[in-house]
Amino acid sequence: MEGQDEVSAREQHFHSQVRESTICFLLFAILYIVSYFIITRYKRKSDEQEDEDAIVNRISLFLSTFTLAVSAGAVLLLPFSIISNEILLSFPQNYYIQWLNGSLIHGLWNLASLFSNLCLFVLMPFAFFFLESEGFAGLKKGIRARILETLVMLILLALLILGIVWVALALIDNDAASMESLYDLWEFYLPYLYSCISLMGCLLLLLCTPVGLSRMFTVMGQLLVKPTILEDLDEQIYIITLEEEALQRRLNGLSSSVEHNITELEQELDNVKTLKIKLERRKKASAWERNLVYPAVMVLLLIETSISVLLVACNILCLLVDETAMPKGTRGPGIGNASLSAFGFVGAALEIILIFYLMVSSVVGFYSLRFFGNFIPKKDDTTMTKIIGNCVSILVLSSALPVMSRTLGITRFDLLGDFGRFNWLGNFYIVLSYNLLFAIMATLCLVRKFTSAVREELFKALGLHKLHLSDTSRDSETTKPSANGHQKAL
Repeated sequence: MEGQDEVSAREQHFHSQVRESTICFLLFAILYIVSYFIITRYKRKSDEQEDEDAIVNRISLFLSTFTLAVSAGAVLLLPFSIISNEILLSFPQNYYIQWLNGSLIHGLWNLASLFSNLCLFVLMPFAFFFLESEGFAGLKKGIRARILETLVMLILLALLILGIVWVALALIDNDAASMESLYDLWEFYLPYLYSCISLMGCLLLLLCTPVGLSRMFTVMGQLLVKPTILEDLDEQIYIITLEEEALQRRLNGLSSSVEHNITELEQELDNVKTLKIKLERRKKASAWERNLVYPAVMVLLLIETSISVLLVACNILCLLVDETAMPKGTRGPGIGNASLSAFGFVGAALEIILIFYLMVSSVVGFYSLRFFGNFIPKKDDTTMTKIIGNCVSILVLSSALPVMSRTLGITRFDLLGDFGRFNWLGNFYIVLSYNLLFAIMATLCLVRKFTSAVREELFKALGLHKLHLSDTSRDSETTKPSANGHQKAL
């Protein structure tokens, strides 16, 4: 009987492993297909001939797609875990959800950590060097020569990074135990290096997310149709039509020798046509779309932002009085044993919405920063080098999202796998400073956003607008046509 029980237990364990592997594969396959369609939508269209550069671009495309799929998996990791915990808590004995268990959740976290390391340290550097390689001088040109040069560059890069980490650790901690741990590559080097990358990603999120929270109002205002209050759209369309006809006549009257003026007029004509299309869209929009959807979305954004800042403020108070509020503190009751929110399923749904909102805001804030403004992909006109840069940036942001969400107290779900082993998560001063900086920066960005019109009017009243002291030109609708058709210069 004991032998039969042991065989039965091994069979159950085997079937469980096969089932979990199949589920992970299916989930990743779905993310890979979606990521492939996203990248091919922005990738620059090249010739279909099977030359060497086409093969290199195709390999880099597959690696970039894999990285983007891993990034999407890292974003969905925490929401999937939260909703799984609530489902297991509500239906503990349901036959149809037996596949959803703690072993699967832990496996997904471990795979996300493993693939994030693989993409960040191996696949993306390989794709970049492989795309830029030409082969060593004196060797026969071809794919093999480019692969050889790429591998040599990767080895040199790995030696450089390991050397920098070795010297940095030797300078920071010079005792005998630390010196011995420096020779342990797998157990010490790589976790420490990924911990540093995670900290950099969290700092990048700290910079991008508050900016994105304020920019979200502008972005949604450009995508939606604003209410037409004291506006005559017919008159604006008539004026735009006259301006379009005047530009068209000027363009037809110029000779082909004046190329500079023709280029400027064509650009101005395109802007006028775009504005005319958006004004016509505003005119065709229904009354409920103009007067209900736009205010509702703006109020929803304001509520989500206020709740996020309020949760961070509450987390700061919890950090000061309770040690278990630390991201690397006491472990919770486990998956499916207790709800992590005082409001049950509703609180879990709110946490998931806030996590997605913070991720979208961080991406919007990332592309709003001047340093990363050139990274914005363009439809059918984005080079593979820029696609690789975007995939790396999104991977860093998405890998740090679960850590940031737990550090800020957006959720109480414990970080699993390697995500919860970062050394800096146990440092009280780093965690407290991170929460304080996020709350202060988010509040300042929102105050700046909602007081920009008042500040601009004050600058005009004091005659200081000529000094360009107001930095609201990026969001202002008077400097360029907005996406919903407003142009006050008319």
